Amino acid sequence: MTRYRSFETERLLLIPTSEDDAAFMLKLLNSPTWIRYIGDRNVHSVEEAAAYIRSKVTEQLERLGYANYTVIRKTDQEKLGVCGLYDREGLEGIDIGFAFLPEHEKKGYALEAALEIKRAGIEEFGITQMKAITVKDNVASQRLLEKLGLKFSKLVELPNDPEELLLYELKVDDEAAHAKHTYIHPESIT
Repeated sequence: MTRYRSFETERLLLIPTSEDDAAFMLKLLNSPTWIRYIGDRNVHSVEEAAAYIRSKVTEQLERLGYANYTVIRKTDQEKLGVCGLYDREGLEGIDIGFAFLPEHEKKGYALEAALEIKRAGIEEFGITQMKAITVKDNVASQRLLEKLGLKFSKLVELPNDPEELLLYELKVDDEAAHAKHTYIHPESIT
């Protein structure tokens, strides 16, 4: 059993992504929509996917207590996509993001997962400033971010990425976030 929080919605389980998800992540990272809207991560084997998870997910999970979550459909345990909260280089605040395999898009899974991750970020992790980035032609992502309550702020560029990205922001009422903040990082328990 993991020492980090998992989450649940009516149809979905959101489990912290681990190296057990390497084969799934390999498929997702090389899906046409990931390549088009997020970019090629040059991950071409299960071993490379496991290394990607260690460096991009596990490190942040251990440091902050949250990161990337594998989204699993309850009815058949199929892995559909990912959704998470990311401490991204060059972006002040925490970034909410999501990506799903093409066959699981347009079924409401991304919104359902992102609403739960947003709730957990605010209520359980005490995040007071949530951001999101997307490329200009990813209209579906922009619409989902707006449904989550994020508003377009400005164009930005991240380190080592020449493409201008749309930045969306949500400022959470500090008092409400901290009043609901109940998460205790596992290392702080004695």
